[in-house]
Amino acid sequence: MSRKAKVTQARQRRNLITDTGKSSPISEQYRTIRTNIEFSAVDKDIRSILVTSAGPAEGKSTTAANLAVVMAQNGQSVLLLDADLRKPTAHYTFGVSNMSGLTNVLSKQQTLEETIQQTKIDNLSVLTCGPIPPNPAELLNSRRMSLVLERAQEIFDTVILDSPPVMAVADAQILASKCDGTVLVISSGKTEKEEVKKAKEQLQNAKATILGAVLNNKKIESGSYYYYSNN
Repeated sequence: MSRKAKVTQARQRRNLITDTGKSSPISEQYRTIRTNIEFSAVDKDIRSILVTSAGPAEGKSTTAANLAVVMAQNGQSVLLLDADLRKPTAHYTFGVSNMSGLTNVLSKQQTLEETIQQTKIDNLSVLTCGPIPPNPAELLNSRRMSLVLERAQEIFDTVILDSPPVMAVADAQILASKCDGTVLVISSGKTEKEEVKKAKEQLQNAKATILGAVLNNKKIESGSYYYYSNN
């Protein structure tokens, strides 16, 4: 990678508050989300978690990344899998290459083990999207995707998937049916109630197990910005 490309990548890298501000109120809220997910796994292990939202730009990718960080900080081996094959961001977030990734694994060009990258955060690895394909929904709905997810769960304690918004395309519904649980991110003051209801209905129609919702960008008296509520 050229020096110019590295500089550009560093500028695009997200500020992961759970890594840079571990004692902040927001980081504490992410740890609360982690704990609530652990408590929800009474009758069934939650090994794969889909993070999605009703619409775009509601904070789902940031939530997925920070959730992955706090789980890794808790001693779990975690894989953040960028399953948004339309507008991937994980490679920007963690400052890694996206030359190869999930799409290469799904098209059998490379193995899962070859494409996984270790991040600077202990216990946290990332599988980027890879080259954007012309047929995202078909790839995600393939038997190969199910096998990749099964293999990832053999290697890691927890797999967190970032997906496109529910209302935009069918990808999130497809993935939700393959995962143990789904977290819906809602942006306060932006996401309409009807959109949330429709997103929830679509996920339920896909037989998704909705673990709860993260209310994002909501200022409250304590200064925290994230709130988790059970479904």
